[in-house]
Amino acid sequence: MSLMKIGVIGGGQLARMMIAPAVELGVEIRVLAEGEGMSAQLAATAVGDYKDAETVLAFAKDVDVITFDHEHVPQPVLRALVDAGVPVHPGPDALQFAQDKLVMRAKLAELGAPQPDWAAVADEADLRAFLDDHGGRAVVKTPRGGYDGKGVRVVSDPSEVADWFASWDGPLLVEELVAFTRELAQQVARRPSGEVVAYPVAETVQRDGVCAEVIAPAPKASEKLIELAARLGVQVAEGLGVTGMLAVELFETADERILVNELAMRPHNSGHWTQDGSVTSQFEQHLRAVLDLPLGATDLASEWAVMINILGGPAEGGLTERFASAMAAHPAAKIHTYGKDPRPGRKVGHVNMVGDDLDDVVYEARAAAAFFA
Repeated sequence: MSLMKIGVIGGGQLARMMIAPAVELGVEIRVLAEGEGMSAQLAATAVGDYKDAETVLAFAKDVDVITFDHEHVPQPVLRALVDAGVPVHPGPDALQFAQDKLVMRAKLAELGAPQPDWAAVADEADLRAFLDDHGGRAVVKTPRGGYDGKGVRVVSDPSEVADWFASWDGPLLVEELVAFTRELAQQVARRPSGEVVAYPVAETVQRDGVCAEVIAPAPKASEKLIELAARLGVQVAEGLGVTGMLAVELFETADERILVNELAMRPHNSGHWTQDGSVTSQFEQHLRAVLDLPLGATDLASEWAVMINILGGPAEGGLTERFASAMAAHPAAKIHTYGKDPRPGRKVGHVNMVGDDLDDVVYEARAAAAFFA
């Protein structure tokens, strides 16, 4: 029997972390990387522009299914793949909701999913009206292309995004500034035949717009909250026709309501804890899902799992020089690096830790990650 071949568009760390589970599943993984020397270079069988239809079609010619390391492949390229008969998961009809936040907000409203008040604003007058109706402060986002805090501004006056109005083609998205008590992330997987599974909801901690820490399951989460988050994640996955992994980023409010903040249709930073903290990692689950194989169990491997991002890396020397010291001091910690050179603010790796005492798990994970600061 020939191996099933998965083609991944994008050569970043998410594609890199699909390689090991692909090997374990007996699946051949091929990567279309944006450039030489990227994180997933071990599986990079092609280097080229993912925005060019001919390049992507040539890459897809020898694989059984196409999936993604990111959501930035243009819709015309995605449609060209579908028209050529290439299975694409998630498909363009689903990916449009992760590519354009205005389209996402409108669809979530149609589904009845809870979300912040929002509006499309075409000019400063529209934004002023929204601010006047929402306490004088709001969050403005560029509908496409933003991530890790980029393309997001908290404003109290329309002039603070005058440059966006001048340069952006189309309206901006404005959302109410939610008074949340914490942020949560609900991971869900869905395969084309319709099977859906949900992971335990996790708590995420953001610093400067970037995910810094994740704790699973979310501490002090009531059964009601856990069930509500899982149900909402499944509702979104089914309503949007997602295939593969879906991350639903959430705000929790003081009265235990949850509101949808953002969506990602791929393995996501908030799910890295599953590599060592779940029976089935999000990366294995994504491969199972896009191949339409039975999905894996999502139970926790231990009572608690904590993920700490390594952001920036050491100012001098590389990450590998720190491995021996970190491993000796914290032998139970699992260290994952992305093959990237250190750079301020850059995600260059993460540390996972599992155990039965949350305080100990958090301490060990943070202390191990500190070796790479």
